[in-house]
Amino acid sequence: MSQKPMPQGEHSTLQSELCDRINQVTKAPKLAYAFPELRCTFGGASVVPDVAIFRWERIPRTEAGRVANRFNLQPDWAIEILSPDQSQTKVLGNLLHCSQHGTELGWLLDPAEASILIVFGDQRVQLLSGDRPLPILDGIPLSLSVEQVFGWLSL
Repeated sequence: MSQKPMPQGEHSTLQSELCDRINQVTKAPKLAYAFPELRCTFGGASVVPDVAIFRWERIPRTEAGRVANRFNLQPDWAIEILSPDQSQTKVLGNLLHCSQHGTELGWLLDPAEASILIVFGDQRVQLLSGDRPLPILDGIPLSLSVEQVFGWLSL
Protein backbone atom coordinates (compact mmCIF):
# COMPACT_ATOMS: atom_id res chain seq x y z
CA MET A 1 0.00 0.00 0.00
CA SER A 2 1.44 3.37 -0.98
CA GLN A 3 1.34 6.43 1.27
CA LYS A 4 -1.69 8.68 0.81
CA PRO A 5 -0.89 12.35 0.25
CA MET A 6 -1.50 14.60 3.24
CA PRO A 7 -4.88 16.33 2.90
CA GLN A 8 -4.89 20.01 2.04
CA GLY A 9 -7.56 22.67 2.60
CA GLU A 10 -10.22 21.64 0.07
CA HIS A 11 -9.79 17.95 0.83
CA SER A 12 -9.96 18.44 4.58
CA THR A 13 -13.02 20.70 4.35
CA LEU A 14 -14.95 18.25 2.16
CA GLN A 15 -14.00 15.29 4.35
CA SER A 16 -15.07 17.05 7.54
CA GLU A 17 -18.37 18.32 6.06
CA LEU A 18 -19.26 14.89 4.64
CA CYS A 19 -18.67 13.16 7.98
CA ASP A 20 -20.65 15.85 9.81
CA ARG A 21 -23.62 15.86 7.40
CA ILE A 22 -23.88 12.08 7.23
CA ASN A 23 -23.52 11.58 11.00
CA GLN A 24 -26.10 14.33 11.71
CA VAL A 25 -28.79 12.18 10.09
CA THR A 26 -27.51 8.67 10.88
CA LYS A 27 -26.00 8.61 14.38
CA ALA A 28 -28.99 9.30 16.66
CA PRO A 29 -31.35 6.86 14.88
CA LYS A 30 -28.47 4.33 14.74
CA LEU A 31 -28.66 3.93 10.96
CA ALA A 32 -24.98 4.28 10.08
CA TYR A 33 -21.76 6.07 11.00
CA ALA A 34 -19.22 7.91 8.83
CA PHE A 35 -15.58 7.38 9.82
CA PRO A 36 -12.77 9.58 8.45
CA GLU A 37 -9.54 7.87 7.28
CA LEU A 38 -10.45 4.38 8.53
CA ARG A 39 -8.34 1.43 7.42
CA CYS A 40 -10.59 -1.33 6.09
CA THR A 41 -8.99 -4.69 5.32
CA PHE A 42 -10.83 -7.15 3.08
CA GLY A 43 -10.41 -9.07 -0.15
CA GLY A 44 -6.64 -9.39 0.34
CA ALA A 45 -6.00 -5.64 0.56
CA SER A 46 -6.36 -2.66 2.85
CA VAL A 47 -7.97 0.58 1.74
CA VAL A 48 -8.27 3.82 3.67
CA PRO A 49 -11.19 5.76 2.18
CA ASP A 50 -11.39 9.44 3.05
CA VAL A 51 -14.83 8.63 4.48
CA ALA A 52 -16.01 5.07 5.20
CA ILE A 53 -19.69 4.71 6.06
CA PHE A 54 -20.91 1.57 7.81
CA ARG A 55 -24.49 0.62 8.52
CA TRP A 56 -24.93 0.62 12.29
CA GLU A 57 -25.35 -3.14 12.67
CA ARG A 58 -22.14 -3.81 10.66
CA ILE A 59 -19.83 -1.66 12.80
CA PRO A 60 -17.34 -4.05 14.45
CA ARG A 61 -17.51 -3.89 18.24
CA THR A 62 -15.58 -5.31 21.17
CA GLU A 63 -17.21 -7.58 23.74
CA ALA A 64 -17.72 -4.44 25.87
CA GLY A 65 -19.71 -2.87 23.04
CA ARG A 66 -17.07 -0.31 22.05
CA VAL A 67 -16.05 0.34 18.45
CA ALA A 68 -13.36 -2.18 17.49
CA ASN A 69 -9.96 -1.01 16.30
CA ARG A 70 -9.77 -3.38 13.36
CA PHE A 71 -12.31 -3.25 10.55
CA ASN A 72 -11.80 -6.44 8.56
CA LEU A 73 -14.73 -5.81 6.25
CA GLN A 74 -15.73 -3.50 3.43
CA PRO A 75 -17.59 -0.25 4.06
CA ASP A 76 -21.19 0.01 2.87
CA TRP A 77 -20.38 3.37 1.26
CA ALA A 78 -16.88 4.64 0.51
CA ILE A 79 -16.02 8.24 -0.37
CA GLU A 80 -12.71 9.34 -1.85
CA ILE A 81 -11.65 12.95 -2.44
CA LEU A 82 -9.07 13.43 -5.17
CA SER A 83 -6.05 15.49 -4.15
CA PRO A 84 -4.11 17.43 -6.81
CA ASP A 85 -1.12 15.05 -6.63
CA GLN A 86 -3.16 11.84 -6.50
CA SER A 87 -3.67 9.35 -9.34
CA GLN A 88 -7.35 9.20 -10.28
CA THR A 89 -6.81 5.65 -11.56
CA LYS A 90 -5.42 4.44 -8.22
CA VAL A 91 -8.20 6.07 -6.20
CA LEU A 92 -10.86 4.72 -8.57
CA GLY A 93 -9.16 1.32 -8.23
CA ASN A 94 -9.74 1.48 -4.45
CA LEU A 95 -13.44 2.18 -4.99
CA LEU A 96 -13.72 -0.64 -7.52
CA HIS A 97 -12.00 -3.02 -5.05
CA CYS A 98 -14.62 -1.99 -2.47
CA SER A 99 -17.42 -2.54 -5.00
CA GLN A 100 -16.11 -5.98 -5.96
CA HIS A 101 -16.32 -7.00 -2.30
CA GLY A 102 -19.80 -5.79 -1.45
CA THR A 103 -19.63 -2.01 -0.99
CA GLU A 104 -23.00 -0.68 -2.15
CA LEU A 105 -21.93 2.82 -3.16
CA GLY A 106 -18.75 4.76 -3.88
CA TRP A 107 -18.13 8.44 -4.57
CA LEU A 108 -14.99 9.93 -6.08
CA LEU A 109 -15.00 13.70 -5.58
CA ASP A 110 -12.87 15.73 -7.97
CA PRO A 111 -12.67 19.29 -6.58
CA ALA A 112 -10.73 20.57 -9.62
CA GLU A 113 -13.56 19.50 -11.95
CA ALA A 114 -16.42 20.05 -9.45
CA SER A 115 -17.68 16.60 -10.37
CA ILE A 116 -18.39 13.35 -8.55
CA LEU A 117 -17.90 9.94 -10.13
CA ILE A 118 -20.35 7.43 -8.69
CA VAL A 119 -19.44 3.74 -8.43
CA PHE A 120 -22.48 1.54 -7.93
CA GLY A 121 -22.41 -1.93 -6.35
CA ASP A 122 -22.54 -3.60 -9.77
CA GLN A 123 -19.48 -1.55 -10.87
CA ARG A 124 -21.47 0.78 -13.10
CA VAL A 125 -20.07 4.28 -13.00
CA GLN A 126 -21.78 7.61 -13.56
CA LEU A 127 -20.28 11.10 -13.65
CA LEU A 128 -22.39 13.83 -12.02
CA SER A 129 -21.97 17.60 -11.84
CA GLY A 130 -24.02 20.76 -11.24
CA ASP A 131 -27.34 20.47 -9.46
CA ARG A 132 -27.69 16.73 -10.12
CA PRO A 133 -28.88 14.88 -7.01
CA LEU A 134 -26.39 12.38 -5.63
CA PRO A 135 -27.28 8.77 -4.92
CA ILE A 136 -27.19 8.09 -1.18
CA LEU A 137 -26.94 4.75 0.61
CA ASP A 138 -30.42 3.21 0.92
CA GLY A 139 -32.12 4.05 4.19
CA ILE A 140 -30.18 7.25 4.86
CA PRO A 141 -32.47 10.31 4.85
CA LEU A 142 -30.02 12.69 3.20
CA SER A 143 -30.38 14.72 0.03
CA LEU A 144 -27.34 16.34 -1.59
CA SER A 145 -26.39 17.64 -5.00
CA VAL A 146 -22.91 17.94 -6.48
CA GLU A 147 -23.28 21.73 -6.35
CA GLN A 148 -24.12 21.66 -2.62
CA VAL A 149 -21.10 19.48 -1.81
CA PHE A 150 -18.63 21.74 -3.59
CA GLY A 151 -20.45 24.80 -2.20
CA TRP A 152 -19.01 23.82 1.20
CA LEU A 153 -15.63 25.03 -0.10
CA SER A 154 -16.86 28.64 0.05
CA LEU A 155 -16.80 29.27 3.80
